[in-house]
Amino acid sequence: MNESVANGGPDVRTPEEEPAVPDEDVYASAEESLEYRGSSFMPTAYDNLDIAPDSEYYPDRGGEEGGYRLLDLPRAPKLSQIVGPSAIMLGASLGSGETLFWPVLVAQHGWALYWAFFFGVLTQFFINTEIQRWTLATGESVFRAFERIHRFWPAFFLLLGFVSLGWPGWAASAAKVAAIGFEAEELTITLPFVELVTWRLFGILLMVLVWATYHLGPVMYNVVERIQIILVSVGGLLAVALFVAVGSAQELTNVPAGIVSIGTIPPGSDIAVFLGGLAYAGAGGYLNLAQSLWVREKGYGMGRYQGRIKNPVIGDEPEPLHRDGFTFRPTKKNLLRWRGWWRLAQLEHFLTFVVGLLVVATLMMAIAAQYAYGTADDGVVMWASVIVPQVGPLGGVLIFATLFFALLTTEYAIVESFVRNSADIVYELHGRDAGWSLPRIFWILLTVFILWGIAILSYPIEIDQPFGLLVIAAAMSGVMMWPYTALLLVLNTARLPEHTQPGWFRVMTLWWASAFFGYFSVLLIGRWLSGIAGFEPFATAANVLDSGTGGYLLFGAFAVVELLVIAVSVHEKRRKNDTVEGAEESAWYLR
Repeated sequence: MNESVANGGPDVRTPEEEPAVPDEDVYASAEESLEYRGSSFMPTAYDNLDIAPDSEYYPDRGGEEGGYRLLDLPRAPKLSQIVGPSAIMLGASLGSGETLFWPVLVAQHGWALYWAFFFGVLTQFFINTEIQRWTLATGESVFRAFERIHRFWPAFFLLLGFVSLGWPGWAASAAKVAAIGFEAEELTITLPFVELVTWRLFGILLMVLVWATYHLGPVMYNVVERIQIILVSVGGLLAVALFVAVGSAQELTNVPAGIVSIGTIPPGSDIAVFLGGLAYAGAGGYLNLAQSLWVREKGYGMGRYQGRIKNPVIGDEPEPLHRDGFTFRPTKKNLLRWRGWWRLAQLEHFLTFVVGLLVVATLMMAIAAQYAYGTADDGVVMWASVIVPQVGPLGGVLIFATLFFALLTTEYAIVESFVRNSADIVYELHGRDAGWSLPRIFWILLTVFILWGIAILSYPIEIDQPFGLLVIAAAMSGVMMWPYTALLLVLNTARLPEHTQPGWFRVMTLWWASAFFGYFSVLLIGRWLSGIAGFEPFATAANVLDSGTGGYLLFGAFAVVELLVIAVSVHEKRRKNDTVEGAEESAWYLR
């Protein structure tokens, strides 16, 4: 072995000098791949491992003490053996944009808006896989990576995450659908301290059910993944059955024209609903960031060396979750393994998340376009009051069943992602140094979040139309996606070495994604400031030129941020070019 390798440095031999690497050293055997049916963890003697030196060969530690431990990247499993985090993300999406927001938008404005959904899904594909990148390369969560930039960012996203997901809108909507389906929405049930209409009680029972399922196994991620796969499968099959039963196939001929009508925003569009639709052309907002933690829990890449969160109630031995993650020497073997992992991550996310969304959501939009064109109702009312009366008994049953499973799936994913994200942030910012247990933080936050949702559903406030809660949550999710997309671009170009950082094509897609969400966020913020807050000068217009003085300032600030992010990413890509010998060995399509 090269002396620098023995001392923790990289293998500086050129690829021509290294022996050929057989496939069995790059890809896991069928038997080893089966370990990833659940989640996979490989314990290490962490304190005895070499620490990666400060070098262009390894991730930048951000000036912090400690350092990344050096280990070989695990062998990549076979795609055919994997059902991964994207199944949970698909479940998070089915009850949001795919059954409520986008069917409503298409029903209100026709297929001219379909371009935004189509490009929104593709944009989120690139964002989500970039969220996974840091964890694949280091085993650390994206929040730990953001903390390396500044402690402000994880705390900021925790706050926005609560604002966007802290209201049980999805549980309320699922309960409302169930109550309407059983013709029991207005029945009042008297309990010891409160009187509840039936749909509120249904919502409370759903929240309790979600909490209870976490106690079905010691590794909480495994429970969530298996339940979500069942719910997603049922919801998807019901959507296809509904589409066949009501006969909306002729509407699909409008899809190509909708894709090419890029930039069309019909007059009178509700920007909050539209931005919510963009955010929920996928899961959206705080939900997307959970991809990093699900990748770590699943054991993808270097995340396999990090521990999983065990249920503290069941009493399994905890597994270590190290503050400073891992990295690998850029040997030919490891570069080829990285290529295998990056290929797996992209294909698994594309085939599960992108294809699943495009199919299910487009079918639901076609039904809404045929039976509710011109409606001004919200999503739940549109399906229950406008479409159900037109489609007969079988169609009505399928609609209520599809909506219920889709909304329940999304509520489950929201509870999971909010609690997992927030527990990681609290642990890294304070809990680790205070000696707190991450599993215990997770369990406490899970319980508190469920109790909070129950309290909201129990309190007699005016939420008889839960869709209003969803609009607020969705719009805030869209606003959140602007800063974290920009941060991801800076993080993955400035902090990762050449062989694991994104290629130029992906850098440009993140320029687009940041500009995409930033533009609509500025539009919405300007509308809020000029409308709700009464600051008229901050009015913003879609064409920018008709904005007020304050609106110009908002757009100007947006332009400055975008130009700065572009400049940093270009500088870092150029600075790191040709710094790792043989880095091209790690490249796969859409690097």
